[in-house]
Amino acid sequence: MNLSATPSAAVGELYANHHAWLCAWLRRKIGCSHGAADLAQDVFLRILVSRNALCGMREPRAYLTTTAQRLMVDRMRREVLEKTYLAELAITLENLPAHPSPEQTLLTLEALEQIATVLTGVPAKARQAFLLHYLEGLAHAEIAAQLGVSTRMVRKYLVHCLLQCDRIRAD
Repeated sequence: MNLSATPSAAVGELYANHHAWLCAWLRRKIGCSHGAADLAQDVFLRILVSRNALCGMREPRAYLTTTAQRLMVDRMRREVLEKTYLAELAITLENLPAHPSPEQTLLTLEALEQIATVLTGVPAKARQAFLLHYLEGLAHAEIAAQLGVSTRMVRKYLVHCLLQCDRIRAD
């Protein structure tokens, strides 16, 4: 290799003399011609980025293989990280609730409309107890404290609302 040439000419000479050899070497290592071609390009890109890479290079193939091996290790680490991330993402997605279908959404909206209609016909405290229990998830004792009634009265309110809902469903 001509060390007195400009850096771009030296890289061009290195590429012309060793690119095919490096691609063949990488293809044997990783078993994929496309991956080998990508890695070979990455090797020469790294050489282009490093201005001092060509200074004092005595064994270009040794330098190319060392650079290629480091890039393969980097790529394997990245692939392991990507696979791990995708596996964790898949587990997370499995645990998320599924989106309802349009039919399920329509049925839910219709049921909510019916419940809203029923709740307009019950006393205000019964309606509030129903909403606090079924929408807010409050316990009977918490509802009783908020409404200023006994827990027994909260149960009566809830039973009254549920009976009203059942009457509408039966119609």
